[in-house]
Amino acid sequence: MLRALAEKLPTVKSLTVHPVAYDASHLGDELATRTDWGPAKGGGASFCTHRLVDAGPRRVEFRATKGALAFFAAFALMGLMALVIFPVAAFNSMGLQWLTLAFLILPLVVGTVFVAVGSALWYYVGAPIVFDKQRGEYWKSRVPPEAAANRHAMKDRVALDRIHALQLISELCEGDDSTYTSYELNLVLDDATRLNVVDHGNREELRRDAEALAKFLGRPLWDATA
Repeated sequence: MLRALAEKLPTVKSLTVHPVAYDASHLGDELATRTDWGPAKGGGASFCTHRLVDAGPRRVEFRATKGALAFFAAFALMGLMALVIFPVAAFNSMGLQWLTLAFLILPLVVGTVFVAVGSALWYYVGAPIVFDKQRGEYWKSRVPPEAAANRHAMKDRVALDRIHALQLISELCEGDDSTYTSYELNLVLDDATRLNVVDHGNREELRRDAEALAKFLGRPLWDATA
């Protein structure tokens, strides 16, 4: 069961990402030809992790789906169970012996890794992804820019008027035991640089959210997944 959970993680150590080629010349926008059409963040999830929701009259947010949060919580819980069950079973069967300690090393290490990774992903994926017209800003953080120690040092923050277009691309992700396609939504800024917004495996959901976001921002959507 632990292995099955691990295979669904959005980042796998042995993951190989194959970008899907796209010719942007037909878009009729010089900035599009200067924009990178490879993955901005290689290796997305194989399932839907975020959905766009209205968060006010002038604000929308990508929020983690209940399924994604439950998955990462379950991943951490499985690690926690390994940390509890294996020691109890070992001590009940062998008592306090050197062999008991040796027997416990691997499950304790694996359990700790699962707890740490599951908790970290739950916290990271659960962070709000905000487009706020009243503030005129985009950010991806649990801490809003006005509360940050140094808002200008925030990596995933930009003024909305710097967003030139939205970019939707796909990538083929190959792991040791699974292959899937992930779809990536990026912001293309006025200097052709990009900021990744979300990256998951449900094309129809992401395309629908991208179209709604493009309408909200009044910016074009460059869809390379059609």
